[in-house]
Amino acid sequence: AKIIEIAKRLSLQAAKGGAGGERLCEKHQEALKLFCEEDQTPICLVCRESQAHRVHAVVPIEEAAEEHKEKFQAHVQILKDRREKLLGLKTAEEGKSL
Repeated sequence: AKIIEIAKRLSLQAAKGGAGGERLCEKHQEALKLFCEEDQTPICLVCRESQAHRVHAVVPIEEAAEEHKEKFQAHVQILKDRREKLLGLKTAEEGKSL
């Protein structure tokens, strides 16, 4: 659920940024180049130095996007595997009922 929320937030921010446009911090109007791991949100370099994020773990936004993409794909694969298993069970039960 957390990964889906992040994906929704990132896609909303991408839509606000426009096609090919760089996303900007609403507070500082600086490029969002970092990702705060604790708050799970993109931040600018000015935000990084603020009290709100100074002690938080921060990574480059591209690195965070790749990491979250990999986690999302892993979860999708798990769900696909579960779906296949359930479809197999459904088919078996339908066969028994016939």
